[in-house]
Amino acid sequence: MYKDQEITTPMRPAAELTKPVFEMPRLACDCHFHVFEPGYPSIPKPFYTFPEGATIAACLAMQAVLGIERMVLVAPSYYGNDNRLTLDFLRRIGASARAVVRLEDDVSDAELDAYDKLGVRAIRIDLFGRADWALTDIIAYIEQMAGRARPRGWHIQLFAPGKILRDLLPFLADFEDDFVLDHMGYMLERDGLTSEDFAALLAVFKQGKCWVKLSGANRIAGSAPLGAVAPMARAFIATRPDRLIWGSDWPHLPHADTDTGELLNLLADWVPDAAVRRMILSESPAKLFFGE
Repeated sequence: MYKDQEITTPMRPAAELTKPVFEMPRLACDCHFHVFEPGYPSIPKPFYTFPEGATIAACLAMQAVLGIERMVLVAPSYYGNDNRLTLDFLRRIGASARAVVRLEDDVSDAELDAYDKLGVRAIRIDLFGRADWALTDIIAYIEQMAGRARPRGWHIQLFAPGKILRDLLPFLADFEDDFVLDHMGYMLERDGLTSEDFAALLAVFKQGKCWVKLSGANRIAGSAPLGAVAPMARAFIATRPDRLIWGSDWPHLPHADTDTGELLNLLADWVPDAAVRRMILSESPAKLFFGE
């Protein structure tokens, strides 16, 4: 452990999760979660301590309790660009799983083709880790990664601070490939983002190349009640419900005691229409990740 590393809280057992208050649709998909197993090397200074118990088995137990039948593992920052655990997960789970990876710049085409056969479908671009880059360099990096994704029919996923996303919107408005924004774009008022910034994001979202994950509500809310996130979520839903997917963000690091079921049940409030919930939980993930 080092000075600025956050301490991960003990895991909430799957049996203690709140159950869904609505009927989960067939082939409901969790499009954003992470797993951790002993024996895989981390980066030298992870942002949080190793999450004991956030294993593949524990993740499957969580998803069984919540009625989730499909899953998209997102490579966490803890392992950097080492995708060995992600690939082992895909080998273990098989056809019901897909994954999003982080890449070294010099990864070979042959390696990416092997990833594709196992079920990788996207590249995660961590712009928190590149927050000190010039905007022109960030754009060049996005274009570089999109160039690796495009030949395989993959997309890119942007994990970005709201201010960087705001500055990228003119570029993203003309971007010709599909891209996904993690955690509703992270446009937080406490970080200085305004309603005008969010309106600009909705305008890009409306055009049709942008997808948004309804995930990370607890991160967005911060110290406020989860209900504070509802206006943001409803704005996305009103704009393009067909371009939304849902992710648990399990195990909610460093707050691994978070109730994943409570986060899922926010959809009952945000999306009272069962047909729209089915689109978000099942139909859109099937299109984006499973080629259906």
